[in-house]
Amino acid sequence: MLEITWLGHSSFQFKLPSGEILLVDPWTGNPKYPEGHQITRADAILVSHGHFDHIASVVELAVKHGSKVVSNYEICMYLKSRGVANIAPMNKGGSQEVCGVKAVMTHALHSSGIEDSNGAMIYGGEASGFVLRFSDGRALYFAGDTAVFGDMALIGQIYRPGLAILPIGDLFTMGPEEAAHACRMIGAARVIPMHWGTFPPLTGRPEHLAHGIRELSGTQVWTLTPGQAVVW
Repeated sequence: MLEITWLGHSSFQFKLPSGEILLVDPWTGNPKYPEGHQITRADAILVSHGHFDHIASVVELAVKHGSKVVSNYEICMYLKSRGVANIAPMNKGGSQEVCGVKAVMTHALHSSGIEDSNGAMIYGGEASGFVLRFSDGRALYFAGDTAVFGDMALIGQIYRPGLAILPIGDLFTMGPEEAAHACRMIGAARVIPMHWGTFPPLTGRPEHLAHGIRELSGTQVWTLTPGQAVVW
């Protein structure tokens, strides 16, 4: 059983059966971060790309908890320069084990610059997503920030994820209409919407996605509330 807690925006906390905590794209300063939520353990952190709303809290959390940080080579080297000691660089198509979970780095259609303290942009490699394959045989697809792309069908065919976490906000990622097409290609039984509702320009809503896939009887939109853990 996997305990999933949405921390607002694109931040997630996964509690594994072992008790280990895996964070994805943590940003504790996001406007939808659950009030009073404390991250007291972080065994590993996955980072999909370099934008501030996905990487802002990584250094603080990784240094505090000694977390293993998994990301592309460029982001890992950047984090190392900022004092993160335990890095595990990888690239698209590759896989490695983290907290007993096989993490596969997948493609995403998005940019990935890292903004430094002077406002200049540092190259952050290419944006990515992750497929997490668990010891019980299940797979979870975290798409990261992305537009819809045809090779999502390959992700569905190769990994057969039972759960997909997809951005729906529009403007900086795909909106509900495009996410509906992603659902058809991926074929997951459940889809968690993310990257929505954080700021007014992110206009996509879970009900819009649910309407867009109303003909898919095998796919359920699973809308989470920040800070409220669910079990999958």
